[in-house]
Amino acid sequence: MTNKFALSDINRYAVTQLNFMGGFAGKMASQGEKSRSSHSDALQDAQVDERDQVESSTIALPSHVAGSGTLDRLVENARDYAKASTAENTNKAYAADWKHFARWCRLKGTEPLPPSPEMVGLYLTDLAAPTNGAPALSASTIDRRLSGLAWNYAQRGFNLDRKDRHIASVLAGIKRKHARPPVQKEAILPDDILAMVATLPYDLRGLRDRAILLIGYAGGLRRSEIVSIDHGKDDTPDSGGWIEILEDGAVLTLNAKTGWREVEIGRGSSDQTCPVHALEQWLHFAKIDFGPVFVRTSRDGKKALETRLNDKHVARLIKATVLKSGIHAELPEKDRVALFSGHSLRAGLASSAEVDERYVQKQLGHASAEMTRRYQRRRDRFRVNLTKAAGL
Repeated sequence: MTNKFALSDINRYAVTQLNFMGGFAGKMASQGEKSRSSHSDALQDAQVDERDQVESSTIALPSHVAGSGTLDRLVENARDYAKASTAENTNKAYAADWKHFARWCRLKGTEPLPPSPEMVGLYLTDLAAPTNGAPALSASTIDRRLSGLAWNYAQRGFNLDRKDRHIASVLAGIKRKHARPPVQKEAILPDDILAMVATLPYDLRGLRDRAILLIGYAGGLRRSEIVSIDHGKDDTPDSGGWIEILEDGAVLTLNAKTGWREVEIGRGSSDQTCPVHALEQWLHFAKIDFGPVFVRTSRDGKKALETRLNDKHVARLIKATVLKSGIHAELPEKDRVALFSGHSLRAGLASSAEVDERYVQKQLGHASAEMTRRYQRRRDRFRVNLTKAAGL
């Protein structure tokens, strides 16, 4: 009889039996039984992952159209464009959201497809008040998870109605009960960036990292924007923009979240603090005149390679130089590292530039002044005193 069952049938049967015996397994299962259970879970996870990968390729020819070499290439190109419609980090986050939800559904004895508002509402509840001892997620993270699920359902040809009462009312209750003000990362101020840059050596890696920090700070750039810059226009397919060095500064043309925009970075008051000079030094000694601006170096640090840096390098660089420079030395190392991230560069420019707010807004590429104000950590909140203006 065994040879009549598919592997998936065997696994489902095994999981059913394990769930039925769950009450006894906690007290009586041996180490060998736990190993077999883990193996079964691993097989189920692998099957869920494989099925999700197949389902995610939703762009295909209509069933009544015969395939051909030309049409197949167009389908592949269309899939590439669809994938490029959202940022790489967003795609990774959405994939992780779906994987977590699919596994949660399996453990509860159901499937993620078709969408069930009732089960999604229960999933959100479990994220806010876990029953398995896991840490509760913040209301903002849960809201982002829901956005990830809605996106994944849309890619699979389904519509998840976020206004359904089973979802909307639960999410509203979570926000009302658990919502907290957003935790903002610390801004890197002028003295901080100078101290961080001073910790870097004057070898090839040091020149590169110095240019990264100063360009990122003066341009108010996101870490993904920093590493996506090319030397020239259309140098590489994965370029997020290019840079042009002029007599008075540098102009970055970026393909950002809000569309194409230009970022002007003027020359500084001295070569030691000038972001444009730091960039010129890096490009000269790294012999870069084409392709990605910020690339990896050889193990001995004497040669620039062709591989573009990952945006995580920027975050690691910020945290490492914060520790070396002694910023917030009164705090434990773990707390100091947690205070800063890639966004600290953007917040630093917004908080430090003594210019009209609209210029900062333009530099950061924000659509509204309100968004820019969120980045201004030491903004003069009482510049306009409505209390006195009202006669009190």
